[in-house]
This record gives sequence, C-alpha cells and structure tokens, in this order.
Amino acid sequence: MQFKISKELIVQIEELIKSKDDHQLESLLNDLHHADIAEILDELDFNEATYIFKVLDSDKTAEILLELDDDLRENILSRLSPKEIAEELDELDTNDAADIIAELSQSKKQEVISELQDVEHAKDIVDLLRYDENTAGGLMHKELVKVNENWNVLTCVKEMRIQAENISRVHSIYVVDDQDKLLGRLSLKDLLTTSTKTPISNVYIRKLNSVNVDVEDVEVARIMQKYDLEAIPVTDELGRLLGRITIDDIVDVIKDEADKDYQLAAGITQDVEAKDSVFELTKARLPWLIIGMLIEIVASIVLKHNENAFQKYTTLFIFVPLLSATAGNIGVQASAIVVQGLANGSLKEFNRNYLSKELTVAMISGTIISLFLLGYHSLMYGQYQVGLAISISIIVVILFAATLGTLVPLFLHKNKIDPAIATGPFITTTNDVFGIILYFGIAQLILGY
Repeated sequence: MQFKISKELIVQIEELIKSKDDHQLESLLNDLHHADIAEILDELDFNEATYIFKVLDSDKTAEILLELDDDLRENILSRLSPKEIAEELDELDTNDAADIIAELSQSKKQEVISELQDVEHAKDIVDLLRYDENTAGGLMHKELVKVNENWNVLTCVKEMRIQAENISRVHSIYVVDDQDKLLGRLSLKDLLTTSTKTPISNVYIRKLNSVNVDVEDVEVARIMQKYDLEAIPVTDELGRLLGRITIDDIVDVIKDEADKDYQLAAGITQDVEAKDSVFELTKARLPWLIIGMLIEIVASIVLKHNENAFQKYTTLFIFVPLLSATAGNIGVQASAIVVQGLANGSLKEFNRNYLSKELTVAMISGTIISLFLLGYHSLMYGQYQVGLAISISIIVVILFAATLGTLVPLFLHKNKIDPAIATGPFITTTNDVFGIILYFGIAQLILGY
C-alpha cells in the first residue's frame, strides 16, 4: 500500500516532538521508508525536522538526507556539527557523500572530511570532488567489484566476497590487469559453472561498454539507454577503471534534463520550482517575455503599414489571429518532434528526407485547412477573391512554419546550443512576424491594394 501523509500523522509527530518522547517517535518512524520520512520532514518546520534527524540512527538519516528538498537539507546540515555530518556520510556511497559535501562551505568541507572514520572512504570522496558534477566523474560511485585477469576462479570468488561487503548492489564484476586497466567483465554464470582452478583470463567477456571520466552526464544517459545497461564502468584517459555509474543515478539525470527542456520550451531561462521566490520566478520568465514583446512590435508595424486594406478588406484582419495561432502550432509541433529526435538519438543532424517528410505533412495539413477556410469565407462573406488570398496565405505560412520549426533546432544543436530553446516562445513569436509579413504580401499580390 502506498504511503500517504495525513494531517493526523503530522499532528501526532509534532506532539511527540513537543513532549520529547524519543522512544515513541523512533518506533513510529523506523518502519517507514527513508523517502516517506523525508516527505514528512518537508511538512514540519526546520526545528522539528532537525530534532527528528538527531533522534534517528545515522544509517536511516543518511538515506533521508538524499531525499530532502535542497533548502531543508541545507538548513539541517547547518545545524549539525562536522562530526555529526561525517557520521551520516560514513553510511553513504561515495558519490552521494560527495554530492552532500559539495553543498557545504569550503571551511566546513575540510572539517567534515577530517572527521570521516573510514580513511579509504574519505580518499574516494575527495577524489570525486575533483570532477564536474555534470560529467561521468561527478556521477560515478567508487564502490565496485573488480578482479585481476591473472587470478583463478577460486581466488576471484574469495576477493569478491571481501569487496562486496561494502556494496549494496553488485551489477557487474569488472576484470582489470596489473595496471588497473579495464579489460572486460565477468559473467556470474561462467563463474559458477567453471572449475575453480580456471584462470579468469580464459572466461571473462572482453566486449564491454564504458565511458571516459570527462563524458557529459547526458551522453552517459544516452549510452545506457541505448544499450539497456543497469551500470556502466568509468575509465580515465589511460583506460584505468575508476568507478561505475548505476541506473538510479541516470534516472536523476534524465529527469533533470527533461525538466530543463520543458522549462526552455515554455520560455523559462533557468531551473526554477513552484516554491521559489517571486524574484527568482520573475527573473527566469521575464527575458523571453521581453524578447517576445520586441518581436511582436515588428508584427504591429506590419499591421500598421497595411491599415489602408482594413477599410476595403475587413476580413483580412479578422483572420490574423487564426493565421498566427495556426503557424505557431505547426512550428511548435515540428520543432518539438525534432528536439525529441535529437534527445533520444533517432535524429542526429540535418536530413533531407526528414525535412521533405515534414513539409509533406505541412502541405497536406495546410491544404485541408485552406480549403475549409475558403469554403467558410465564401459562405460567410461572399468575397471569393479575399477568401482565395487567405487560403493561399495559410498554405505558404504553414510551409514556412514547418521549415523554421524543423531547421532551427537542428541549427542550434549543430552549434552546441540546447535545441529545446527553439520550441515555445521563440518559434511562436518568429512565426507571428514572418507569417504576418507573408500573409499581407500575398494578399497584396492577389488583391492589388
């Protein structure tokens, strides 16, 4: 049954904190999953959340730390001593511990690291802090199981037992040489069905996907998604095994990238959340609104230069909103599909066949819409020539919007700019301006005003 927070539960917890009934509080929370406890802490004030954090054992609270909202985690960490923080980090995998230490001030980082009990664990954490958080090095765990190619199966099993003691999940067994260079992986099935005296070099699998420590996290996600991997080893420039990245880390990367792309497509220039301040939300949204306003001013100038036609052909102006909406929708649809293709790897660069397909779809859609408008305008207003001008304009504008929506994301991608920026306000406002210019240009040619 899925856990749900109730008002009664929050009140009960607040009363236990107020009465300092630590035993009852611990009994109530210990059976809950750490993610559920993190959800509860988000509902309490900072003092109550910190109190619970100090009541529970560090093996429980260490996992809770990872699930907390950033602001709450920062506040709790500020109220813990370096020794208390170190006790939490001793319970975590190296990459999770490094992520938390990275949030601390420089002076507190050093104090916390000096308080870590496990020297090897501390060295691994310090090593991970050297890497950019958006690279394979910033994602990887140091915890893994590796065996030497010169060992036999019996020695391998003994060493694996020792190494696996500090690892929660063993996804793969990696094979290295004497210089720690990654050679391949070992199948558990082969290990169990092979004689104990057989050298590992005779049974390990040499074909293995790996990534360099400096590869961007989104590229790691693409590789793991493509090859359906639960984990992938990370190597340095010399091919030496440094760590591994697991699927749970990649899920976070995919989610963050999707959130960023969604916000870019909506015209938001940086990562924001609903809980952010008014200033932060305004700062993230305002730039694209200003850009959109400036572009739309150009559209208003075009309308002003055609105001003489308003007296003679009123319906030309009546259909301007329809034109803008249709062009914007076509452009956003085309760009969204291209951005999706670039993100999942199904579309890597400009492709004539794809552009031709998109224009064909636009032509079919435009023709159907234009015929409907021609019939509607003729029945409602009886101005066949004006209806023809509107219908032809719609087809041309739709073809232009589809071309722009297809080519702009590809151009941005080629120039190392996130193509998600092409969807939403950029395509909509650009199509508005050029669509209106094309619309009145064609109308002027046909109607001769």
